[in-house]
Amino acid sequence: MQNLLEEFYKTDINHEKYHQRKIFIDDKSYQINGISQSGKTKLVKNYLLTLKKSSYLYIDCNDARLDIEELNKVLSEYCLRNEINTLVLDNYKSDIRIVNISQLIITSEIRHPFDYLHHIKLLPLDYEEFLVYEHKYDSSALNHFFQLGGFPSMHKVYADERIIYIQKTLKYALNDMEFSILKYCAKIMAQKVSPFSIYERLKSTEKISKDKLYKNFDALYQKNYIHLLGKSEHPKATKKVYLCDIMIKTALTTDKHFARLFENMVFLEIFKNNLECYYEDNIDFYIPKHSEIILCKPFADERTLFKKLEAIEAFIFTHSIKKVTAITMSKEAKISHPLSKVEMIPFDIWALGD
Repeated sequence: MQNLLEEFYKTDINHEKYHQRKIFIDDKSYQINGISQSGKTKLVKNYLLTLKKSSYLYIDCNDARLDIEELNKVLSEYCLRNEINTLVLDNYKSDIRIVNISQLIITSEIRHPFDYLHHIKLLPLDYEEFLVYEHKYDSSALNHFFQLGGFPSMHKVYADERIIYIQKTLKYALNDMEFSILKYCAKIMAQKVSPFSIYERLKSTEKISKDKLYKNFDALYQKNYIHLLGKSEHPKATKKVYLCDIMIKTALTTDKHFARLFENMVFLEIFKNNLECYYEDNIDFYIPKHSEIILCKPFADERTLFKKLEAIEAFIFTHSIKKVTAITMSKEAKISHPLSKVEMIPFDIWALGD
């Protein structure tokens, strides 16, 4: 194990162009959680490259050569002897013993109970971060976003290999049950679903127990592969399910539901802003803090939006809604309404707004 640690210590970190994220790390100790391919390793390595080479030790805990029992015996002494100030345990495993170090950085999909570590939840790229990867920003950028989604690595994958690349990534990161559940969630994305309804659907084709399915469904949720949206003022109502990235639907299904894909994309922008959000009957998203309703209307015009407003007018009045925003693909307009400010805004303009 000493020889392996020496190899880790002496190996230079691969230096490649890093596209800045909205999240960054400094000299504090961190726990960074995120799904596979969300950019955790790149974020950490970019920070390490700002440090003196002899001051840090980077260990990928997925390395098959690691013997964790032996690692626990020698890691602390090795760090002390080599005056290591920063220790990185990438893809951290819970049976690895934490050592006393000036700066500790661990990354994993799930959050571990280390309250003394600053916590970062790293999500796939939002639209603004995606644009940093584009050579130029023009009208094709949004269509490119639909094709690639928010996985940073997708920009380096050839078009004919993208689907298999995502499938392999998910199969490596998830167990068989989690993968089956995620595949079904991709089919019914942006719709109301319960773990029980998924169990009823999958038990006809797979040998599963209800408890096992519930456990794996919760694991997908805790690791942020799926997101759940509750109904306003009805905490026990069935929740709507959204995917962590729109590319997953393309990779796991052949269904063509552009409206659901668009709605999922809008949801992710809201989610990444940490806004309390709910759905309501005939309403995609209700944000109480802003007294705002957001409607996903990629190809709507003023006439169809006005009909929609008539259907939800009671909610607008009852909840004193100040603003109704209809997110479109390209249409931009303002509509006169006696109770609220109503606007149609293209997604790219809305996503880049304050």
